[in-house]
Amino acid sequence: MAKAAVTALLHPRLALRKRIGGAAYVAFVLAIFLGLAGLASLLVRVLWEGVPWLSWHFVTEYPSRFPEQAGMLSAIFGTLWIMGLTFLFTVPVGVGAAVYLEEYAPKNWLTRIIEVNISNLAGVPSIVYGLLGLAVFVQILSLGRTVLAGALTMSLLVMPIVIIASREAIRAVPSTYREASYGLGATKFQTVRDVVLPHATPGIMTGTILAMSRAIGEAAPMIAISALVFLTFVPTDPLDKFTVMPIQIFNWVSQPQAGFRGIAAAGIIILLGVLLTMNAVAIYIRNRTQKRSEE
Repeated sequence: MAKAAVTALLHPRLALRKRIGGAAYVAFVLAIFLGLAGLASLLVRVLWEGVPWLSWHFVTEYPSRFPEQAGMLSAIFGTLWIMGLTFLFTVPVGVGAAVYLEEYAPKNWLTRIIEVNISNLAGVPSIVYGLLGLAVFVQILSLGRTVLAGALTMSLLVMPIVIIASREAIRAVPSTYREASYGLGATKFQTVRDVVLPHATPGIMTGTILAMSRAIGEAAPMIAISALVFLTFVPTDPLDKFTVMPIQIFNWVSQPQAGFRGIAAAGIIILLGVLLTMNAVAIYIRNRTQKRSEE
C-alpha cells in the first residue's frame, strides 16, 4: 500500500499515461491493418481482372491495338535491360560514394554541403530526373531515346537512396572492428575492404533492394524520355529503342476499350512477379552475405 502511495505521489498522471499509451497502440495497429486491407483489396481486384488474361501468348507476343492479340514481351525485356544496367551503374558508384563519405572524407563544410544535397536529392520528384535525363543524356550527349539513356536516368533517380542506405550500413559497423584491424597492422584500405564492407553488405543490399523496387515501377522518367509503347522487337543492345512495363500498363489503362483494363491488370501481375523475383534473389544474396559476416 505504501509503495502504491509513493508511486501515485511521484507519478500522479501515471494511470492517464497508461491509458493514452494503450489507445495509441490500438490506433497504430488499426492504421497498419487499414493499410494492409487497402493493399489486399487492390491485389484482389488486380488478380480478379488480370488472371483471365494471363497466358503464354500474353508473355511471348508484342503489343497490339487489339486486346485479344496484345502481349508485353518487348516491355518485359526492356524492363530487365533497364534494371540490369541501372544496377551496374548505381551500386558501384553509390557504394563508393558512401565509403568515401564515411571513411575518407574530411569533416568540413564541403562534406556537409554534399551530405545535405544527397539527402535532398532523395526527395526530388521522379519527373524532374526524367527531364534531366532528357536534357543531358538524350539531347546533350546524343544517346537518343535508348536503353542506355533510360538506365542512366534511373541511376540518377535511385543513386541517393543507395548512398544513404550504404552510409547507414557502414556507420553501423562497430568502431572496435576497425581498431582491431588497425591493431593487427592492416591499412585503411584493407580495413575497409576486408572488415567494414563485409559487415555492411547486408545493409547495403537492403538499400539496393529498396532502390531497385522503386526504379522498376517508375513511369514518369520513362515518359519524359519518351519510351516507346508499341515496340515490335526485343532490345538486344544498350543503344536500342525500348519500352518498359509501367509505360505499357499506363498506355493500356488509358485506352477506351474495356478489354485493355483486363490486360493492364495482367501486366500488373507480371510486373509484380518480376519485382518479387528480383527481390527474392537480392534477399537470398543478402542473407548469404550476412551469414558469412557473422561467421
